[in-house]
Amino acid sequence: MSETAEKSGFKIETSSLRAYTMLGAMTLVWLFFYWQTDGIFLSPRNLSNLMLQTSVTGILAVGMLMLIVAGQIDLSVGSVLGLAGGTAAIAMANGYGLGFSILAAVAVGVIIGVFQGSLTAYLNIPAFIVTLGGLLAWRGAVKFVTQSETIPVADATFRSIGQSYIPPFVGWILAGTAILFVLLMTYKKIGVSREFDETSANNPTAEILRSLLPIAGIAIFIYEMNAYLGVPIPVLIFLVVALLGYFITNNTTFGRYLYAIGGNADAARLSGINNKINILKVFALLGALTGIASIIFTARVGSASPDAGTLKELDAIAACVIGGASLVGGRGTIFGACLGALIMASLDNGMSLLNVRDFMQEIIKGSILVAAVGLDMAGKKS
Repeated sequence: MSETAEKSGFKIETSSLRAYTMLGAMTLVWLFFYWQTDGIFLSPRNLSNLMLQTSVTGILAVGMLMLIVAGQIDLSVGSVLGLAGGTAAIAMANGYGLGFSILAAVAVGVIIGVFQGSLTAYLNIPAFIVTLGGLLAWRGAVKFVTQSETIPVADATFRSIGQSYIPPFVGWILAGTAILFVLLMTYKKIGVSREFDETSANNPTAEILRSLLPIAGIAIFIYEMNAYLGVPIPVLIFLVVALLGYFITNNTTFGRYLYAIGGNADAARLSGINNKINILKVFALLGALTGIASIIFTARVGSASPDAGTLKELDAIAACVIGGASLVGGRGTIFGACLGALIMASLDNGMSLLNVRDFMQEIIKGSILVAAVGLDMAGKKS
């Protein structure tokens, strides 16, 4: 085996080990809260609420992961979420209809993403400074458009985006589709391995056994959600966004360019990659996902307020870092970011059930974030 192949294999094994480590850590967190809450934490109702809490942060984390992989960062997504949600609520209040309101929210996110991406890519202003300014400026814009008042959303269809559930039988249909997809991808992977005469081709049983984990996860997830009221619509949207993010980062040229730019921007440029346009694109993509998250957030709360989305950017960044992304770029996975978002939501949910004081929750989450980065740095050195 060549040196390149060995390095590639090492990266795959390291990524898999990190994923299993995170799953183990989340399992311990869940078992702890299950024990401390006398089983309430893992009840179907609370798991449904937990997934609802994860959905908005998870959608933001998917977009943030792609941006961080490219060596950039966005500190303004919380303020953009508030502005986009406020825009949608105002549009609904003025009778513009559901479709227009959703498009308006997404358009606000994309326009801001293009603007900040242009400043970063073409004027060479560091993304940290651009988006730090955006954090303040867009928060001021939220207060301006809402007149510093809460704007209620009365439309039942709009509110259902954040508050409704899909019927249980539809959930099982989606589960069956997802399981078939996993099996198809496993079969495809075995075929590719045979074509290139890789070691894994000699043992297709190992690949099949490896696919049992996601299949079991899908079945258990749908069973638990259906045990309450069904899969929440925000969670379904989050899963679709996560799959889209996975496809972009693993199966498109654009996704590979992001890793190349984050790994070594100069080498990427010399190899013919247009760094500027790709950075602009990923900022716009994050803006679009922020617009989608704003719709879910506003619909779930049932109103738009001047402080909506406050500190959401930190939750999204923390989810990516806990999920194994490197803040210097070039490394990270969509699965890791989503798992990081779930871990963050689990901590919030569990500590709330235990009536942990607000200040203590913030200290614990901050400490976990620093510890995650410290362990990652220690692992890189070793």
